[in-house]
Amino acid sequence: MRITITGRNIELTDGLKAAVEEKLQKLEKFFAPDTDVFVTLSVEKERQKIEVTIPIKGHVIRSEQVSSDMYVSIDLVEEVIERQLRKYRTKLSSKKMNVAENFSEEFIDAEAEDDEEIKIVRTKRFGMKPMYPEDACVQMELTGHDFFVFRNAETDEVNVVYKRKGNTFGLIEPEC
Repeated sequence: MRITITGRNIELTDGLKAAVEEKLQKLEKFFAPDTDVFVTLSVEKERQKIEVTIPIKGHVIRSEQVSSDMYVSIDLVEEVIERQLRKYRTKLSSKKMNVAENFSEEFIDAEAEDDEEIKIVRTKRFGMKPMYPEDACVQMELTGHDFFVFRNAETDEVNVVYKRKGNTFGLIEPEC
């Protein structure tokens, strides 16, 4: 794995870099040797945050952890990514996903954990009248949800607005 570490509002000491590399080396057993891993360490007030992003053929494995201690955040992020990989092993390594070459053979051939199978328990259908993203945010707030699917009045495409941390909103638009 090729690990790239960057820092925002934090001095990247040799100790921090070593801690990140040591923890993330535990993930090497899952990935092919040429896999890129992007790590961003940042500090905002008392919050010590680490973001790890692993792009693999059109998909992204990502985790973000925040705590009052950067070393705790580093420990947490490794555990979360490992849990994600184990949980979605069968989905990630299937032929449909076409990403199996990004993972090590041992990981793909290992026994999958079936106890956390994805089950869709409800399907919802609704009409989508065209609206502007700002109106969709208002509608999302009125329904009390964390996201809202709508047809954008400007582009006539299906978009999603969602709540972000810090009481802000995000917009997801398809890329054609």
